[in-house]
Amino acid sequence: MAVYELKNETIAVQINSCGAELRSLKKLDTNVEYMWQADPKYWGRTSPILFPFVGGLKNGTYRIGEKTYPMTKHGFCRDREFEVISQAEQEIWFQLKPTEDTLKIYPYEFVLKQGYRLLPDGVKVLWQVENPGSEELYFSIGGHPAFNCPLDPEKKQTDYKIYFGRLEEVVSTKISEAGMATDGRDHYPLKDGLLSITENLFDHDALVIENDQTNVVAFCDETGKPYVTVTMDVPLFGIWSPDHKNAPFICIEPWCGRCDHENFDGELKDRQWGNTLAPGGVWNREYTIQVN
Repeated sequence: MAVYELKNETIAVQINSCGAELRSLKKLDTNVEYMWQADPKYWGRTSPILFPFVGGLKNGTYRIGEKTYPMTKHGFCRDREFEVISQAEQEIWFQLKPTEDTLKIYPYEFVLKQGYRLLPDGVKVLWQVENPGSEELYFSIGGHPAFNCPLDPEKKQTDYKIYFGRLEEVVSTKISEAGMATDGRDHYPLKDGLLSITENLFDHDALVIENDQTNVVAFCDETGKPYVTVTMDVPLFGIWSPDHKNAPFICIEPWCGRCDHENFDGELKDRQWGNTLAPGGVWNREYTIQVN
């Protein structure tokens, strides 16, 4: 395990090779830390990659044909050691391939690459999935970056707001007590695209925003000024903080995949929001974190 740093004139980031996880994002002129620092009292991670699954599976298993496999929530890659395959002053790429252990629970050949590219005001996170095998590859992938909220320790989290672009309302898929998607929906009216953060906003798990409702989410101060903005090339995302913990962070989670529906009874290839990659194929997505 090693920690790598990228730095330009305005931004510095640190990435842990375990999980290729972004662990720090600071502005150099203020030395303000925007990323949650993984205090296990609340949540011992900062920005894990979710692969080859996003969210939980019904009964903790999935099926390929007649064979059933166990799988933990969000897959196994967030706890694996990634190899650095290229490093420059402004960009770094990590890579993960299957092992004998992973093939027992996910029987596919894959190459997972995660890159970080510095920007003048933040960092771009890049995903690349390759299929070197001879059969179609089925997978989901997601990000889970956690940001300090409140950013100012003198303020409360409920002083802040979430910006969802130019929407008049945002619609969230309800999650069951077992952590599965349901047919229920919660509707959140917005004022100028803003949703006020309340103490009970995450009492029933994440807000799950599906169907390309917006590709930009920001955390804003009480005046509506954004301090961190995530722009996403994905069809759905989650907004999450641990329920009933008053945790001083909130995640913006870009997803290409989602937990199972509570009534799901199909195979891996049938999961909602899953991705299919042909033999020899290459799949790319990205998201950007910008700070003010």
